[in-house]
Amino acid sequence: MAKVSCRKAFTQTLLKAARKDPTLYAITTDSRGSVTLDEFAAELPGQFLEIGIAEQNALAIAAGLAAAGRNVFVAGPACFLSARGLEQIKVDIAYNRSNVKVVGVSAGVSYGPLGGTHTALHDFASLRAMPNICIYAPSDSVQTEAITRHLVSFQGPAYLRTGRGDVEAVYSEDESFEMGKAKLVCPGTDMSIIACGELVWHAKKAAELLAAEGISVRVLDVFSIKPFDEESILAAAQETRAILTAEEHSINGGLGEMVAHITAEKHPVKIKILGFPDEEYKVGKSPELFAYYGLDAAGLVHSAHSLLG
Repeated sequence: MAKVSCRKAFTQTLLKAARKDPTLYAITTDSRGSVTLDEFAAELPGQFLEIGIAEQNALAIAAGLAAAGRNVFVAGPACFLSARGLEQIKVDIAYNRSNVKVVGVSAGVSYGPLGGTHTALHDFASLRAMPNICIYAPSDSVQTEAITRHLVSFQGPAYLRTGRGDVEAVYSEDESFEMGKAKLVCPGTDMSIIACGELVWHAKKAAELLAAEGISVRVLDVFSIKPFDEESILAAAQETRAILTAEEHSINGGLGEMVAHITAEKHPVKIKILGFPDEEYKVGKSPELFAYYGLDAAGLVHSAHSLLG
């Protein structure tokens, strides 16, 4: 399959749905190009709102439209929606159970060359602490399309987090997904790599490299951060010797800590959390930063060796 960005898969799927549903609205914050909503805005101007660089207003307007019976998607850079608009997500959307889907694009270190102001490595931690809101982090365009179709029909608050650039395919076009359940990418018995977002592809490649060494690695794609699939995590803890987690997020409050929390309480296992450390991050492109922080396939293989001893 050709490489396709998750943000394009989202907007293409949303446009198909909006053509059939006049109540479906898209809102953006001076970022229609960044989100790739240009075609939506041109074809369905009556279902599109450009709010400008005013994330708080965009989220509040989205909540108001939802209260009036609209099915609203508000999209923009994740670094701004999940930081400047945090209170509006908390109060106007999550607390009120508004039918608003917040779509943060260029998340993680997608804007890496622009530095710390444009990173979004806190959003899992802050949003999963709020009740009533679902959180999804797709790994490729196929999964993004499936999640978007689900969100179009889903009634309630949700946060969809995508990267910016084109990504390798993890799944075939006919793959199916169960919302709220982790997806088994590779079976394995020696250890588990539990990942989400763009790091799932790196986890899959790491598993292939380790398999060549005779190490059997289970790879789980936890694309649903909330609701969270405890059953699959506990099965990995019970059936493999160790767990390595990988995420394009701070090591504080994200996927790794969720896995550690569950296993510590219910089935302790040797675990290593990989993500971005609690420090000022380097500036660079995503592949450069993944390699520097040991989050690419080679880095995961190195951590797997250390974890297994």
